[in-house]
Amino acid sequence: MLLYPAIDISEGRAVRLVRGDFAARTDYAEPLEAARGWVEAGARRLHVVDLDGARSGSPHSLEHLERITALEVPVQYGGGLRSLDAVRAAVDAGAARVVLGTAAYADVDFLDDVVAAYGERVVVSVDTRGGQVATEGWTQTTRMSAADVIGRLQARGVHQFVFTDVDRDGMLDGIDIDAVRRVADAVRGRFLYSGGIGQLADLRALAALRQVNLGGVIVGKALYEGRFGLAEGQAALESGPAQPAPAAPPG
Repeated sequence: MLLYPAIDISEGRAVRLVRGDFAARTDYAEPLEAARGWVEAGARRLHVVDLDGARSGSPHSLEHLERITALEVPVQYGGGLRSLDAVRAAVDAGAARVVLGTAAYADVDFLDDVVAAYGERVVVSVDTRGGQVATEGWTQTTRMSAADVIGRLQARGVHQFVFTDVDRDGMLDGIDIDAVRRVADAVRGRFLYSGGIGQLADLRALAALRQVNLGGVIVGKALYEGRFGLAEGQAALESGPAQPAPAAPPG
């Protein structure tokens, strides 16, 4: 498994939100500065999200993406990719993989077109709040479970996913191991996990699942706040303990 440092961009800054709330935002650095720091620390992949694009429905941070991809580390990029032209622009700007959100559920023709054009470079973000899939930048909650949505997406040729537990995102208070297991059971391709990582024990717990389809973990606030270093986090993913750490109570 690989550790993916998260670079969430809003108004030209690398920021972190709490449960997707823009009112609970912490600014950290200029995006390229943040990316360079993670690459110099040993990051082998980067996860970049255009938060302004996610809110508006079209990309706002392609210039930042171009600068970051010049560091020659593969970048997956999402936020505001709701048309084939927007996806193409992200790929042209250097994205190794593109992360789709709401549009993947709302517009099957769009999804089919993107999968036909970019195949395994397409990742769909499946984000849950209260156990149900959240859309529209996490502002709307559906009545669909992650497993149901993943099944439908796989039937349309999607094999790469990001699963985010929105209730835990930015909280640093641990993970719901059972939820990760349920997603792992549903995914026939590969997925990344995100949400609630606050200490090395959380990463070791994920590693201890020994799920071959769990390809990595996206970590944001814990890295920015110095809870652990990138090299420590990567080592934890490579050498989980014999038993998972207990799941934290819902945040």
